[in-house]
Amino acid sequence: MYTYEYPRPSVTVDIVVYGYDGGKQLKMLLIERGGEPFKGHWALPGGFVDLDEDLETAALRELEEETGVKDLFVEQLYTYGAVNRDPRGRVISVAYFSLVNLQDHPAVASSDATKAEWFPLNELPELAFDHSDIIKKANERLAAKVRYQPIGFELLPAEFTLGQLQQLYETVLNVESFNKRNFRTRILRTGILEEVGRQQNVAHRPAVLYKFNQETYKKLAEQRDGGVLRRALDFEI
Repeated sequence: MYTYEYPRPSVTVDIVVYGYDGGKQLKMLLIERGGEPFKGHWALPGGFVDLDEDLETAALRELEEETGVKDLFVEQLYTYGAVNRDPRGRVISVAYFSLVNLQDHPAVASSDATKAEWFPLNELPELAFDHSDIIKKANERLAAKVRYQPIGFELLPAEFTLGQLQQLYETVLNVESFNKRNFRTRILRTGILEEVGRQQNVAHRPAVLYKFNQETYKKLAEQRDGGVLRRALDFEI
């Protein structure tokens, strides 16, 4: 039997989940911890990685066990390994983040979480561990991501108006208002949107509905032509 020369730290995963309901606020999914340490404190969903699972599997398992939210696309964010970040001992955490349409993912507490709730991003409670640092990093990643990659795939319904898409970008970037004509011209120029009809049963003039043309975006991504998307999506250029 092989004996390790060095002690092995524990590994956990933490998941930052952003939700959007079409309004002017992004929300974040948090749990109230049911056990020590930090019992009764709010925290990101997460937990220890089992020996027989990979990191992403552990992240998705913990998320479903603690909040009932499942079937998400998650992206690895950062690794946190400060020596004293966890009072239980030497614990390294790999953080993930995800973007979801809030209406499709209601939160229901289970496992070792007393509660699971969506909080407005600007009204987060005091958090356990170093989770405020993880969220700060996730916010920076999201603000950068929106400038070079369409994020509406995860946050908007399958069909949406350009007004809804503009509202999403203004919300994520915390901008009061983009120039409407400029936004529409630039976003349509990318070719990543496909017109699918008009709104039905509305009191006002029906707006054109769009969906994302995933094939077009996939081709741009495969060609590594980030400049095309960046010039269109970075509205500060």
